[in-house]
Amino acid sequence: MKFDHAGLVVAKMASGRDHLSALFSITRWSEEFADHGIGVYVQFGLDPSGMCYELVAPLRDDSPVSRALASRDRILNHVAYLVPDLEAETARIRRLRCLPAGPAMPAVAYGGRRVQFFVSPLAFIIELIEAPDHIHGYFEVSPG
Repeated sequence: MKFDHAGLVVAKMASGRDHLSALFSITRWSEEFADHGIGVYVQFGLDPSGMCYELVAPLRDDSPVSRALASRDRILNHVAYLVPDLEAETARIRRLRCLPAGPAMPAVAYGGRRVQFFVSPLAFIIELIEAPDHIHGYFEVSPG
């Protein structure tokens, strides 16, 4: 597994991007992706230390992140890892009592590669992304 990002749930992409840009000096952002299959907007930001943050906002009322926003729970939502074989990694973490939060689904931000979320016994969410060589494309954004 290779670390990819930490996911944060936000109500609106623009306000989340503005806040993280100011808070963490993020000046490099990916394009914004609308993933109708999963029901979210996502965008990736890279801070000066190389930490990647994913902003996740609801695309529709029944979005999987709507409950987190309403309850203000699990806003720092998940840690994500790139894996070469989703089935093999799923079997490994299932043996460690991590439970699937839903089925594997294609993700627009990863070129249609499959992603799947799990809940660990420590009650945090793990995202596995079957895209071992994926690199996010960023563009420079002027501060302020």
